[in-house]
Amino acid sequence: MKTIAIANQKGGVGKTTVTMQLAATLSRRHRVLVVDVDPQRSTMWWAENAVERLPFDFAGSQQPGVLARLHRLDIDYDFVVVDTPGNLEAASILETVLDAADFVLVPQTPEPLAVDPTERTIQRLIEPRGLRYSVLLNRIDPRIPSQLKFWTERLDTDWGVPRFETHWRQYKIHAEAPVLGQLVTSIPDNQRNAGLIADVTRLGYEMVEQFATAGVGM
Repeated sequence: MKTIAIANQKGGVGKTTVTMQLAATLSRRHRVLVVDVDPQRSTMWWAENAVERLPFDFAGSQQPGVLARLHRLDIDYDFVVVDTPGNLEAASILETVLDAADFVLVPQTPEPLAVDPTERTIQRLIEPRGLRYSVLLNRIDPRIPSQLKFWTERLDTDWGVPRFETHWRQYKIHAEAPVLGQLVTSIPDNQRNAGLIADVTRLGYEMVEQFATAGVGM
């Protein structure tokens, strides 16, 4: 069982969306549990709106200490995906999650105000623990051709941090999905949704590859 923390001390970068959609795409081939330790309980609200049965197990709102106990329980999951708080006041919660995590996915939106909190999350909380992590560029606007190039170069050259080759483009359906209770596994596979489905699916494959390249069998 591998625990993936979705973490960034900057709020509004899409942690809940990444948690739910990543868990959904992983559930196509793996047994997945989603745990919500964010006091805002955004994943719980999304799950309650779901029109179809969730394709993964959902633990609802939990204290972060429960993660340390999961490894001692006789529960057969391939991945546990954890939604975490996005504010400085909840740093102790995030630290507890990171102590139990095997990998950290750090969503980063293309906005200057997200830079300092993202750097702080990586430099003060993730790297000192020796955790493997990767940044996911989220909400890239496909109508701005230079945006992706600018932010990938910034991550690669200025920060020198690992990032996913996959990036998530900004689509209206991402904003609608929590309200409608939709996941990549339940939305219609049509032209309107093709971009979102492709982005989320690629991230799922790349996430599994992160563990394969580390020599961890699934």
